[in-house]
Amino acid sequence: MHGIIMAGGEGTRLRPLTLTKPKPMVTLLGRPVIDFVAHCLAKAGVDELVVTTGYRGEQLESHVQDWNSVFSIPSRVNQESSPMGTAGSVRLLKNELHETCIVGSGDSVASYDLTPLLEAHRLNQAKVTMALWEVNDPSQYGIVGLSARHQGTLTEGLDEGFIARFAEKPKREDAFSNLINAGLYIIEPEVFDHIPENTKFDFSKELFPLLLDMGWPMYAKKIEGMWFDVGHPQELLNAQRALLQHQHFLPFSLQFEDNNEANSSQHTTALFHQSDSFVGEDCVIGDETSLKNSYVMKGSTLGSQCVLQSSIVGESCTIGDGTQLINCILGDGVSISPGSHLENERIPQ
Repeated sequence: MHGIIMAGGEGTRLRPLTLTKPKPMVTLLGRPVIDFVAHCLAKAGVDELVVTTGYRGEQLESHVQDWNSVFSIPSRVNQESSPMGTAGSVRLLKNELHETCIVGSGDSVASYDLTPLLEAHRLNQAKVTMALWEVNDPSQYGIVGLSARHQGTLTEGLDEGFIARFAEKPKREDAFSNLINAGLYIIEPEVFDHIPENTKFDFSKELFPLLLDMGWPMYAKKIEGMWFDVGHPQELLNAQRALLQHQHFLPFSLQFEDNNEANSSQHTTALFHQSDSFVGEDCVIGDETSLKNSYVMKGSTLGSQCVLQSSIVGESCTIGDGTQLINCILGDGVSISPGSHLENERIPQ
């Protein structure tokens, strides 16, 4: 069974973090985001991992090669020559897909057991089974309405069932469901016959509505575990905070120190976190520097008496003494002069 990870997007909403790397290689808790879904697929029993890549795909190629030893599963990338959309990128692998496969998004944090989803897919003889996640405000997502039976009417309150209706980013008052598409699908090989060749084509906007119109059985089930769409910096911080609070959801072990003392200079050769914040490897944190809901990536230096709140510092940055960063995002390699007071800024390299 193939495990396919879609990783071709540029991640424009995450800039400046994605100016130097593709979105799936942006790190969370010191690990590229794509590693979360890779662990999820590996635990589900796939026997090969393929990553479809586009923007800065060479960085993913180097990283994915390491998975051969990490997971003991053959792992490789398939580079797009031009953007093909989510479904179009997977369609490039059609000649290899002769049995059920799992397709996941490489730019979301996924940490959950796929076994119940696979069981539901087989039990209901679905052509596609979709992972769902429940949100309070579905207006920024693709929502899914369910029925208890194939081609039945939409029924509220179901956590799983046959897909009866889709809507993309509805107004809150028009939303018929709080269940959203979590970007992970179990797919039968005949589905790929309905993706046009050499055409940009999308799963949620084009292929799935087409299959629904054709009357093909499509199932969906709410997942139990942890899921975040990290397309926006704030969601990256939300995911970090949730995983620090609920470390049993982490798909891999992290060796880091609790460090709630904000008054001593520290050179970090290992990861550590301070309350709801996280600091990567090989960073220097100065005296009396405090972090609140912030993330400092590897190789960065923070001077003394700095205050970071709801901010992300990219790799190999230098922050001068007495700096205050409030709701700021710094790209890799940024230098900030001592005594700077910045708020709501996005600063590229």
